[in-house]
Amino acid sequence: MAASKVSKKLHSMAIDFLSSRKNANNLADIISLIESNDSNIQPCLLALEVIFIEVLKRRDMYQEIPVTDLSTADGETQFRVWLRECFEDVWSKLLAVITNSPKISVQTQALSTSMKLIAMEGQNPLEPLKKGEHYFPSHRLRLLLLALLSSGRNSSPLLARLQEFSTYPDVLYNVWRQLFPIAIGLQRNGQRPDENFIRNYLDLIDKFPLPKPGRGERGEDHDLTDTLLCGQQGHIGYILNMDHLRKSVNKVWGCVMHWNHTPATQRLLLVVLLERVLPFLDKPLLLTDYLMDSLDSGGAVSLLALQGIFTLIQNHNLEYPNIFSKLYSMFEPEIFHTKFKARLFYLSDMFLSSSHLPENIVAAFAKRLARLSLVAPPEDIHIILMFIGNLILRHPGLKLLINNPNGDNVPDDPFVMEERDPSKSRAMESSLWELHTLQSHVLPGVGTAANFIYNPLPSVEWDLSQILEESSDDIFEREMKKKLKEIALTFDRPQTLSLPQHERVSQFWQLV
Repeated sequence: MAASKVSKKLHSMAIDFLSSRKNANNLADIISLIESNDSNIQPCLLALEVIFIEVLKRRDMYQEIPVTDLSTADGETQFRVWLRECFEDVWSKLLAVITNSPKISVQTQALSTSMKLIAMEGQNPLEPLKKGEHYFPSHRLRLLLLALLSSGRNSSPLLARLQEFSTYPDVLYNVWRQLFPIAIGLQRNGQRPDENFIRNYLDLIDKFPLPKPGRGERGEDHDLTDTLLCGQQGHIGYILNMDHLRKSVNKVWGCVMHWNHTPATQRLLLVVLLERVLPFLDKPLLLTDYLMDSLDSGGAVSLLALQGIFTLIQNHNLEYPNIFSKLYSMFEPEIFHTKFKARLFYLSDMFLSSSHLPENIVAAFAKRLARLSLVAPPEDIHIILMFIGNLILRHPGLKLLINNPNGDNVPDDPFVMEERDPSKSRAMESSLWELHTLQSHVLPGVGTAANFIYNPLPSVEWDLSQILEESSDDIFEREMKKKLKEIALTFDRPQTLSLPQHERVSQFWQLV
């Protein structure tokens, strides 16, 4: 049967069930079809969504008092109990579809149906509540999150769909409240989270950011009654309790930090830490040892760890005397091929912004960057040239490096590139002959930028942020827009129709 006909038939069965209890078997038939054929799953989910949204609205599953003996209950009570059993069965099947279905479209539909049922159950609870009490079916959300995290594969598309609900404060609050029980539950069961689970877990944290506290304050409670997924009539108000959320963040991070991470998950962990979690940690200085160890990992992990250390120094008064040696050692040719190289230049500019740093330290950075510019891509050469110019502006004594007669002999350059300690690199004895070399670069833009050493320096520093994200495509587009008056097409002006002498083409072709 065609998919459209199946969908229409199931929708008709759902409407008939809602119209009369004589068609109660329709519900059981639709539920049984979920496991019969993969092509029927999506229409079945839509039909069940129609049924249970209406059932919840009618409060047909609502019970004032729990049923202890079903045999003595009347027909109405038995029907309500049967509906609730079907509802629980549907929930288990929805979770199974999210975990096991090979089709992302079917998984997405199961997730959408689950969230709609959570919303409707929250608005129409199955049991009585205290007056003014806000109800959210957090037990169902926890099972849903477990299905998303433990699917054994990358759940990023489904988490992106779930992220759409992060605008609801009650969903945001309950997601964070469930993260710690999920993490600690694995530990109590003796399970170690695998790479997929950790990746999904960190991705979920990244997609549910908390409201950032204001500068100098720990955050305040927010009255967000107007935008709730599970808002009930007559509810007085809803408060997003920031103290509870902060405690949840610290508990969650205490678990995540002790998991066994691969380089990929460690990189993701640092991104989430810096962009989402760090402002909410009670004792961020406890991260110091971890960040210091991560600095030695190399690549993107080192760059992200450097950003974390800078944040601790700037906001939490961390003192680390060897930070400049660590920063200096990170400038290697490989850095130009990493995703986070813009962060390194930005953070290095911040670290070296003080005019009270020893000149020999700053000179070592300028010289090392100049040497790296000889092997750097064109877009990074522009950044390096501006960076060196800013260092000279902050430390006028570095002008000696532009034309240092003692270090201008390239073969006898006293600078020690292999030295990891910038104070021992002998940079002040050298000169920036690399910038003279760049003036002959194949790209005219690079050669022009390197000419700054022959011109008066500006009164203010160059703004690196304007070019940190510049790519080779940007340089190509800029060169294409330039208008040239004369373009050389050949070295020898042709005098006749024959090819010029020694033309290589004439060795393989004879023109007649």
